[in-house]
Amino acid sequence: MLYKKLGHSNIKVSSICLGTMTWGEQNNQDEAFQQMDMAFDYGVNFFDTAELYPIPPSANTQGETSRIISKWINKKKNRDRLVIADKIVGRSNMDWFRDNGEETRLNKKQIQFALDRSLKNLDTDYIDLYQLHWPDRPLNVFSGLEYHHKDSNDVTPILETLDCLTDFVNEGKIKTIGLSNETAWGTFEFIKTAEMKNLEKIVSVQNPYNLLNRSYEVGISEISIRENVGLLAYSPLASGTLSGKYLDGKLPDGTRLKLFGDRYPRYRTPNSEPAIKEYIKIAKRFNLDVCQMAIKFCEIQPFVTSVIIGATKMDQLENNLKSHEIKLDDEVIQAINEVQLIYSNPCP
Repeated sequence: MLYKKLGHSNIKVSSICLGTMTWGEQNNQDEAFQQMDMAFDYGVNFFDTAELYPIPPSANTQGETSRIISKWINKKKNRDRLVIADKIVGRSNMDWFRDNGEETRLNKKQIQFALDRSLKNLDTDYIDLYQLHWPDRPLNVFSGLEYHHKDSNDVTPILETLDCLTDFVNEGKIKTIGLSNETAWGTFEFIKTAEMKNLEKIVSVQNPYNLLNRSYEVGISEISIRENVGLLAYSPLASGTLSGKYLDGKLPDGTRLKLFGDRYPRYRTPNSEPAIKEYIKIAKRFNLDVCQMAIKFCEIQPFVTSVIIGATKMDQLENNLKSHEIKLDDEVIQAINEVQLIYSNPCP
């Protein structure tokens, strides 16, 4: 397993990160324990959770994923060998996240509440990487390339959010901070504000990145490289669609689309299936597993720190973990890029 530093910090994380959002919904505690055991044995030291998890979010299950992680850590006694990433929800009208039912925001009061609850759920004194799950300002962050400007005086200033996070870093409750589902502008505003006000600098951005959505490469990848703020690439298999299991109208039992329907339409666009079929052809031509090829493509990008994988079944997880063992030669990369030219970011 390859290990990389989280931005300017001295924290080293595995280039494969274990995603956990199915635990407490699609996976029970025993299954989650098996996944953590396997990933840890493969050298994965990086687990990603969120106060939102499991997915889909609900008042009844909120925080269960983190509680499962805490029980596994207490059983293994290995907290000092793990890097735990957590996330606070951004602006939303999910009124069950806060005790008083208010709209979730990234202000000092709510960050304090969310962080203390996460520390309790994870049963830990500190969180290695604390991320903003999505911005406070009005923004379409979960699909589409277009920016639709909305004037709003009711936005928590980045300075307030960053100042609060810096306080918690100084207190030792947080080791490092990062963003998620953020734009190039937002990322650079956090970097610029930190420099101007001598506050904590972000170390990472957790955004979608996969063969169907390479939009991160446009603009924000340069920020990642020049500012040492690496991408934590989520959905490297495009919510499982790159495996081909949903092609031609298939809807296998137990899959997210079967269970939760079109809550996740991002990877069901007119050009997604033609592109997926082309990538499967490339994998077959070079005797590669298409899932491993897709994950490895993300892992080798110079702006990527770690690739977040997830699975509901153990054979899926093992297959995905083995992606770090393969190599993609220049001919494979060229073939992938040729498909990208024809079907450019079909699922942004």
